[in-house]
Amino acid sequence: MDQQTNLDRIQIVLVDTQDGANIGSTCRAMKTMGITHLVLVSDREYDENRVRTLALHASDVWEQAKRFSSLKEALSGSVLSVAATRRRGKFRKHSSLNPTQLAEVVQKTGDGLISIVFGRESDGLTDDEVAMCSQVVTIPTSDQFPSLNLSQAVQIITYCLYDTIKTYPEGANPVTQGRCEEAALKACDALDEIGYFKLGQEKLWTFRFLRDVFVRSALTESEIQKMEKVFVKSARIKAHKNKEQDD
Repeated sequence: MDQQTNLDRIQIVLVDTQDGANIGSTCRAMKTMGITHLVLVSDREYDENRVRTLALHASDVWEQAKRFSSLKEALSGSVLSVAATRRRGKFRKHSSLNPTQLAEVVQKTGDGLISIVFGRESDGLTDDEVAMCSQVVTIPTSDQFPSLNLSQAVQIITYCLYDTIKTYPEGANPVTQGRCEEAALKACDALDEIGYFKLGQEKLWTFRFLRDVFVRSALTESEIQKMEKVFVKSARIKAHKNKEQDD
């Protein structure tokens, strides 16, 4: 596959963008780097003139943008989802990539949709929105003034993608994020059956951890079925032993 084909599987996801001018600037930033798939997660109505004025000759990116009412729905078909954020809170990811490292990860990821998610201009992505993504990318900036405009952040990350990725490896295709969530939920249900969870939020944290690991591992359908089987079979063995003891 050529570079453009690889870039064509990347979508930029904007969550609840507040100003149409920033969407227009983002369209321009994307198109200069060969990325044209824009997703808007918002119920807002935007001023067409503000969008088009800033998009300039990239208005087609705006015209072809997809809309979703929830981030979960927007990411369900992705094989890799990445939250762009500079804030590192208690419930956020334990590790993050810089833009160059992200480009290298994308380069190594097999066939499938890749989503890079950007938050609101005022306060970025929420903890829950970051948790929906399997990885985090952070742009290194000065501590004296760390804040970047939305389109600037998109420009930096898309430049690194354009400059780094060439082709993606052919062969086994990874399953989607939605499939990884299904497998993680099945694994957590099995763990629940054997009394693994002791804390109130432990099942949710474990679900997110397993889902992220599954997505980052780029598992095939056959591989993820084997992962499910490990957990489900463990629960069945435990249930069988309990039954024998009762008898």
